[in-house]
Formats: sequence, C-alpha cells, structure tokens
Amino acid sequence: MPPRAKYTKEEIIQTAFEMTREKGFGSVTARELGKKLGTSVTPIFNVFQNMSELQSEVRNLALKEFEKYVADAVNYTPAFKQFGVQMIKFATEEPQLFRILYMDVNEESQSFEVMIEGLGEPAQICMALIQQDYGVSEQDAVRLFRQAWIHTFAICVLLVNKICYFSKEEIMNMLGLDFQGSLMLIKAGQYQSIDVTSKKKTGRMPVKTKEKGR
Repeated sequence: MPPRAKYTKEEIIQTAFEMTREKGFGSVTARELGKKLGTSVTPIFNVFQNMSELQSEVRNLALKEFEKYVADAVNYTPAFKQFGVQMIKFATEEPQLFRILYMDVNEESQSFEVMIEGLGEPAQICMALIQQDYGVSEQDAVRLFRQAWIHTFAICVLLVNKICYFSKEEIMNMLGLDFQGSLMLIKAGQYQSIDVTSKKKTGRMPVKTKEKGR
C-alpha cells in the first residue's frame, strides 16, 4: 500500500493556489510546492498524478475567486456594466489568477459559447437582465454580452500586462459607449455578427497566402 499522504488534497491545492496568486502557476513546481509545505514531493504525487491535474484544481479555485468579484453585479443597473467593472477590478487586483483563467495557452481554440460557460452563473444572469432591461431577443442579448465581454477582456489584458493605464472614469465611459453603440445597431437591424457556431471547431479564420512571384 502507498504511504498515507501527510497533507490533504485541499491543503496542497490551497498552498499551490496561494503560490499562483503571488507569482503565477509557473512558480508552482513540485519541488517548490514541497518546500512550501515543508515536505518532499512524495505527498503531492500521492494525491495528484501530475502537475497538470493540480493546475486544473488551482484554476477551479481561481474561478471561484472571480465569481466572488462579479456575483454582486446583478444588483446594479445596468448589470452588464458592473460585470465589466468587476472583471477589470479582478484583473488588476489578482493579475496572476486572471492569467491562469484567461491568458494561458490552450491546446485548442473553442467557440465563445463554450468559453462563456466557464464564466459561471453571473454571466448567464447578466444576459437574462440585458434581454429584460433592453427588450432584445435572447440571441441579441448574447451578442451584446459577447461584444461587451470581448471589449472588457481587451482592457483587462492591457492593464494586467501594464501596457496602458485607464482611470475608473475612462473605463466606465468605454464600457458604456461600446454597449450603447452595439445596442443602437441591433435596434436599427444593422448589427452584423459572425456566427461562431458555424465555424470549424478551432474557430480559426482562413489565412490568405501570397501568390508566388508577388
């Protein structure tokens, strides 16, 4: 029989989570994690088959942390805007957790619909409120949320990587203008949206290659 682990699974995950929070998951090697726990790597691999399995658990904790930030957005009007504000707040206050959730390289691209499921229940509630508050169809509510989320994500990446700085007032204005512009186009019947579900699984756009001799 394998020796009984000195540390519980939850204790190992929590320690790896705190290390990730401070320096990113790249700092969580089996040796460094064992050192942090005050033990060898053996207890870690008694619980986890590999570090990827542990990373998945850390990502789940990071998602729960993100959900804490955005859960209260549904109590604001408009909820979509507060969702964006809280997402940006999460990115600036917990940059390493934001990275493990939304900036890690995946093995394969996925559709927005699949990705959005990972945002949890608050995102679904926001879309329902958009539909209710602005009198749009369920499909248009998803389009509006998608547009707002992509814009918000871009702001988060710029802030997390310290490429740009935006004041809270600038962020509020940008989020509001983006949403109102999309809403106006939808109401006018002029909003053109790519149906990502009709693309191949990877969602990649074809790349134009140069002809020979040019």
